[in-house]
Amino acid sequence: MPNSSLTGLRHVVALGGGHGLGRVMSSLSSLGSRLTGIVTTTDNGGSTGRIRRSEGGIAWGDMRNCLNQLITEPSIASKMFEYRFAGTGELSGHNLGNLMLKSLDHLSVRPLEAINLIRNMLKVDAQLIPMSESPVDLMAIDDMGNEVYGEVNVDALKVLPQELRLYPPVKATTEALEAIHRSDLILIGPGSFFTSLMPLLLLDDIADALRESRAPMVYIGNLGKELSTSAANLSLAEKLVMMEKHIGRKKIDALIVGPRTDVSQLRLERKIVQRVLEADDVPYRHDRKLLLQAIEDTIPLL
Repeated sequence: MPNSSLTGLRHVVALGGGHGLGRVMSSLSSLGSRLTGIVTTTDNGGSTGRIRRSEGGIAWGDMRNCLNQLITEPSIASKMFEYRFAGTGELSGHNLGNLMLKSLDHLSVRPLEAINLIRNMLKVDAQLIPMSESPVDLMAIDDMGNEVYGEVNVDALKVLPQELRLYPPVKATTEALEAIHRSDLILIGPGSFFTSLMPLLLLDDIADALRESRAPMVYIGNLGKELSTSAANLSLAEKLVMMEKHIGRKKIDALIVGPRTDVSQLRLERKIVQRVLEADDVPYRHDRKLLLQAIEDTIPLL
């Protein structure tokens, strides 16, 4: 890799969803517009799921989560964006940020325009792009051959599914593909394996772009146990095999993992940075400064 530090990179792309991608993006927020997050849009639970069932469209929850973590200047706008309704009425449990994104989506030609309006309002420099601007769900074929629709139901599977798909088939956002093609470094993870990471790789356009990219790719492992029983039973090596099967070639050059992760099967195959990464307040979340340093230390190895 010609540049041995983050300051020398022209463009970094991070892939994922929800809390994990938000934590990576906020760790690297000093990169400003040189940082792009490509966000999973298959969530169908909670406030996001209710909005999708009522109004249609893409899932906004993971995008909102990333934006929340990138806010560096607290303001009335940021407080509004983070507000969640309480009580027992129809709005109970809804996040105002989700509703704001959905309303701007109605007023915009494209979902990406709605995101950029919110980014400007919240003074977020990093780019955030939905993996697709078309509504799409995660679908699994379970161990009995049944079709299981929606992230919530896929996460509830006790046994490893035979297959994961996107339904219906959709196209990736053009800007997401362009970001991958011009990247110097690609990061994927942390996040729920089946519902935050795999949907991106199930999108053929994104898998093709990753396969064609010359940028090194780094996998950032989870610190806590997966909530999904079937995903929790996967070893790190099995996760890498599954990801690279969809990419179409060996692509993941390095791993950033916590000290309790078993890397014995992988030491000869990949560069590994293994160290304490936990935040003091929430042990299963990455500490932003420790994660930033781990990414910095990985770059010279690539």
